[in-house]
Amino acid sequence: MNKAIFSVYRENKSRWGSRMLSKSQAKLFFISGTLLFTVLLLILTVDTLRQVPSQTRESNLSEEVKRGKVIWEKNNCMGCHTIMGEGAYYAPELTKVYDRRGPEWMKVFIKDPQAMFPGERKMVKYNFTDAEINDLIAFFKWIGEIDLNGFPAKPTLALAMNSAPVNANNTSIPQPAKYKSLCTACHSLSGVGGKVGPALDGVSKKYDAEYLHKWISNPAAVKPGTAMPKLELTEEEKNEIVKFLGAI
Repeated sequence: MNKAIFSVYRENKSRWGSRMLSKSQAKLFFISGTLLFTVLLLILTVDTLRQVPSQTRESNLSEEVKRGKVIWEKNNCMGCHTIMGEGAYYAPELTKVYDRRGPEWMKVFIKDPQAMFPGERKMVKYNFTDAEINDLIAFFKWIGEIDLNGFPAKPTLALAMNSAPVNANNTSIPQPAKYKSLCTACHSLSGVGGKVGPALDGVSKKYDAEYLHKWISNPAAVKPGTAMPKLELTEEEKNEIVKFLGAI
């Protein structure tokens, strides 16, 4: 058996040998391949660096944004939050928080997280000044404008459930200032607004003014464990929102 195999190998040795690269050919193949992929790497690197200013919106990198980044790093916010996919996963992802919540909502929350979610939130109250809060918000706004090729993905299911437009804005009562700056960060109306909480279309048909006032004043007292925050609103602002909701 071994002799037969050896005989076949000897007969085809010359044929097999002619198909193999010589040392000089192998060397040339290695050098040319290395040069080719090195050139490709350099081209891709240059192209990436060329696109960085436009993709990162470098022109919007203001002093406020830079100070906000320093605050973010100094307080180790990534120890709980993620941003652009990096960080911890203990607290919410914040890459698009400016789009989701809006500056007014963020300002109220950062100033006192426990006031908005009594007994629910573990976030530390850092006692930032108004200037520091504005710098942080400017940083989040800049982060949210960076071109990340579709990251993070939008929750298509939530959009499909909440975006059906209803002609609920057919009222002569204008939207109160606090409704536009705070409520729309979570709720939608006629398909416009946030997708975090329920849509408010037809809410007046479900609840009366007294219930809505109690709910806005202290959501946790009406429904323990609710995700609805307790907003710092004056009685006048509450009444304006209740009046508006009662007309839709």
